[in-house]
This record gives sequence, structure tokens and C-alpha cells, in this order.
Amino acid sequence: MSTYIPESLRNQIADKDKARCCYCLTSEANSGIPMTHDHIQPISQGGKTCFENVCLACRSCNEFKGDSTQAIDPLTGETLSLFNPRTQVWFEHFAWSPDFTRVEGLTGIGRATVVRLRMNNPVIIVARKRWVVSGWHPPAD
Repeated sequence: MSTYIPESLRNQIADKDKARCCYCLTSEANSGIPMTHDHIQPISQGGKTCFENVCLACRSCNEFKGDSTQAIDPLTGETLSLFNPRTQVWFEHFAWSPDFTRVEGLTGIGRATVVRLRMNNPVIIVARKRWVVSGWHPPAD
């Protein structure tokens, strides 16, 4: 289901999210991968179209997230909420692997989100290797 997002809200989101995926930090400018607008709390579950509930997500993260708001932490087996980019800090829940090609979950929320969104799928790993060589990855902040 496509939801209308006013241009002013689109601009606010693009500015705040630095034109990159709030989950895997893929940059649209460097990767050429188009960003989509993700409802953190899906509309189907009562989520609203407002700044606090919409963020940029790459097509891959958005599609794998779908209507999910929770996932299982592979370490503990506990069901946890997915990472919320509007209320949580990326670097508190995630880190880059030593070669910068994999997102590693530091917390249960981080691990559950990495698994649910398939943030380390083989296609993105290959792309990240190229981005590292080109000096585009990882993001500085």
C-alpha cells in the first residue's frame, strides 16, 4: 500500500536521514540504490505518516522488514522490538565488522534487526566491499 507523503515531510526526512538508509546506512548518493519511506510502526498496525514514524530505508531493508515490528534475538531467543531510528542511536545497537562489510548487532535489538532485515545478505556484502575500496564506506558518522 502506497501512502502519500507531503513534500515538506519528504524533505525533512531526507535532511535528517542524510539521504541514506536508517537501518544499514547505505547511501543513495554513493550506491545508486534508491531509498524508500518506511513506516517504523506500519500503517496496518496503526502507524501514522509523520516525522516520528517515517524514515528512509533502502529497498532491501524495507522489503525484508515488511510489516514487522519485532524479531527474535538469535543469541537469546527473546522476541524484541526492531531498531527504531527515530528514538534510538545506530551506534549503540550496531557496529561494522573489521572489514566494514557486515553490520553486527551489539544488543538484542541490534541482532534481531540485523537478522530480520537481512542486513548482511550476499548482494549487499559484495557491494560494501566495492564501496570500501572506493572510499565511500563506512559513513563517517
